[in-house]
Amino acid sequence: MASTRRVFLQQISTAVAAYSSGVLSATSLAAQAVKRASTTSATRLYADTRRTIAPIDKYLFGSFLEHLGRAIYEGIYQPGSPLSDGRGFRRDVLELVRQMGVPIVRYPGGNFVSGYNWLEGVGPVENRPRQLDKAWDSIETNQFGTNEFLAWCKAVGTEPLMGLNLGTGTPEEAAALVEYCNVQQGTRWSDLRRRHGINDPWNVEYWCLGNEMDGPWQIGHMLAKEYGLKAADAARQMRYVDKSLKLVACGSSGPFMRTYLEWDREVLEQCYEYVDGLSLHRYFGNDGEPRSETGGDSSKYLAMNLSMEKQIAETVAVCDYVQGRMRSRKRLWLSFDEWNVWYRARQGADVDGNRQVAPHLLEEKYNLEDALLVGGLLNTLLRNSNRVKIACLAQLINVIAPVMTNDKGILLQTTYYPYKWALQYARGATLQLLSEAAPAYDVEGMGQVPYVDVAGAVSPAGEIAVFVLNRDLSQPREVELIWEDRVPGNVTMASVLTGRALKAINTFDNPKAVVEQPVAAKPVTSNGRTRFEVPPRSYTVFQFAAPSAGARTAPATEEA
Repeated sequence: MASTRRVFLQQISTAVAAYSSGVLSATSLAAQAVKRASTTSATRLYADTRRTIAPIDKYLFGSFLEHLGRAIYEGIYQPGSPLSDGRGFRRDVLELVRQMGVPIVRYPGGNFVSGYNWLEGVGPVENRPRQLDKAWDSIETNQFGTNEFLAWCKAVGTEPLMGLNLGTGTPEEAAALVEYCNVQQGTRWSDLRRRHGINDPWNVEYWCLGNEMDGPWQIGHMLAKEYGLKAADAARQMRYVDKSLKLVACGSSGPFMRTYLEWDREVLEQCYEYVDGLSLHRYFGNDGEPRSETGGDSSKYLAMNLSMEKQIAETVAVCDYVQGRMRSRKRLWLSFDEWNVWYRARQGADVDGNRQVAPHLLEEKYNLEDALLVGGLLNTLLRNSNRVKIACLAQLINVIAPVMTNDKGILLQTTYYPYKWALQYARGATLQLLSEAAPAYDVEGMGQVPYVDVAGAVSPAGEIAVFVLNRDLSQPREVELIWEDRVPGNVTMASVLTGRALKAINTFDNPKAVVEQPVAAKPVTSNGRTRFEVPPRSYTVFQFAAPSAGARTAPATEEA
């Protein structure tokens, strides 16, 4: 067994190295260029709208709502509040999420789902039981359930990513929920939905087969082979009900797991042909604990999106390894359906509901450096759009979230701004930006890390968006974009998130301590080159109009 594991990990390391050699070409033409650039002043990038990584899936910047803390109750649902409509939906939250354009929302968990019976959350609300949620030691009233969530999704214009209980639940119960949601009428569960007042099916397409089943903390935790067989059975039964479903199997909960990658391989060897995607989860933090990933070092913290990049590459390598072993023609995509910053509210009263309804759990207060890393993580997702088709910022409201509520209104945390920019401007396809010069600094355990992290997108209409993280904590950085096909039009939007204090936060009393600002000096384009400067410790977005008809770049191969 040890020998088999060793051979497998060696094979994955080889595959990751091969994969990385292609992926990293988008950010560095050669390792020597990084070292040489450390003594230069500008980051020089080549862009060609004909050279893209992949189309950006419409679900790449999704989010997540779990029956946890105040995410549902007092978050999106608060009957009796003057801020809520007749259905109990918070109007202010509903309108904000609609304006943001969140494309898909995962629900109802998370750890919660592994002990959840969906039947307890449907039917007349007065008949629904109050239950103990063992995952978070909270009281679940079941006043908000499947139909309420799907009605809320329709109201805000988002799609559901439904989570299934494969902990205490069974494949038969999973198939029953698909029947309840997606069959028109004439069967046991579709007719039950109609008796509950929902005549038309919801037609839910995307489903998660359980949650973090590799975790010993998870209700119903099991071994990889056991879960793989259960997921395969659930997938078969669900597709007997609806052949159009897109199904996501549980991958590793993160690189910290002892079974990381080995779990993914064993699971996929049981269910590869029955699923469409594999999940990844990851949370980042910057505490000063000796065993933490960063040890409180902000310069390393702002480089942690490269660790996410490595995790994606490793997981892709496992998927492709199993594809080869199975001789399958199908290629899996990834669902990074839990990712965020989370490290403060992780113990004691922050994770123990103490048998209360809607307790204040996981209410992380985000600062400027958290928002900068979130921007970097969004850049990483963009650069991996060839394999990551779904990703969910965990979570949306109140619980490790960019948006907070109280009885008077909402608060936008620092992390709201980079997330909003990705939703608004990252459309079309991801540009493959090639770097010739990238000034860098040394990070323990990571080697040379570029000060500037850039991702770009080109819309179907030809608009170009550029997202720039400056990891330099003290100095502005110059960026030069060399356009190899056509020069874009004028800058139509330029915003930056920055500030003097990395630890600054927004509060209900001081909601604008860290907010987006207009860029002082907009990019200047001349002779096929666009130059701009980004301030220290900043995340910036530029949008360029589509080029005018017939516009071409002048030759721009010589040194500036």
